[in-house]
Amino acid sequence: MNARYDLKQIMDIDKWHKLQDSMSLVTKMAIITVDYKGIPVSKHSECQAFCREVRKDPALSSYCQKCDARGGLEAVRSNKPYIYQCHFQILDIAIPIVVDDQYIGAVMAGQVKLSDPEVPIEQIVTRPPNAETDKKFNALREQYRSLPVLSYEEVEKIADMLFHLCNYIVEEAIRKSDMLQMYRDSLSRENPTAAPVQAIDSSYEHIQALQSELSNTLIEKKLKKSSGVYQAGNSILQPAFDYIYRHKHENADLKEMAALCHVSPSYFSRIFTRETGENFSVFVPHLKIGWAKELLETTELSVNQISDELGFADAGYFIKTFKKFESLTPAAYRKIYRDKA
Repeated sequence: MNARYDLKQIMDIDKWHKLQDSMSLVTKMAIITVDYKGIPVSKHSECQAFCREVRKDPALSSYCQKCDARGGLEAVRSNKPYIYQCHFQILDIAIPIVVDDQYIGAVMAGQVKLSDPEVPIEQIVTRPPNAETDKKFNALREQYRSLPVLSYEEVEKIADMLFHLCNYIVEEAIRKSDMLQMYRDSLSRENPTAAPVQAIDSSYEHIQALQSELSNTLIEKKLKKSSGVYQAGNSILQPAFDYIYRHKHENADLKEMAALCHVSPSYFSRIFTRETGENFSVFVPHLKIGWAKELLETTELSVNQISDELGFADAGYFIKTFKKFESLTPAAYRKIYRDKA
């Protein structure tokens, strides 16, 4: 399997380490991040003394690795956090990182004991009885007793929190990376003889400015004419754009558009953003405001009528949305346009 995304390339690992350390302190769990091959891309945050010593032992560490591998596979299979017990009956969690339906890595958390041991949790790897292993365990019994103790309810809440948080952070990192690449591509198309862009400001504010600039250019160049037909660079998206154009009075739903294009909502969202430079939830109202400007310029329709024509819930919401993108009301826009004419 070849992963399209490389966690080391799309994430600032130093910053991730700091976040991971903070999550570990808050949750009382040891945490490490691995790529889709199971290879660590981060250091181990708050690794417990017992587990640290066990993983140093060649005979015992092989069982730890089996636990990690099987836990990761179960998490990928179910596409949700998988809670299990290791070969020492210590509770661990495998939290998959999935982007565009592709598994790109996992956050492995745990090294805690359960306060309510009656809760049935699968022990995915067992060791055969061994006198040498028992001897090693007895030598580490004090460290074993000092492992953090959590209730199963707490573990479930932590697993859910880590799943949503980690996937959100990785998706945002990928979106930022894609935005930078889109900007580089845009510069290359505009000036193909120019030297390659070596460094681009990657601050959040700059990315937001680039996104706005790119989306405005796309809307002006490709979507300004209400009677025109948008030709998507990615043909997968064409049915969605055709529908949006033919049903201007409707409020297009992302999940419905994804189904129309026969792809998952997450994948649709990803390629739509690459195509337009904006998230679907921003692009569609932005497009409607472009159409509203044309109607204000070329017709005598009232603000209420234009609001109804473009499927806004009410005129107040239409005016608020118009001001968000144009920094003035529809009536003021019409007056300025006609004064210039």
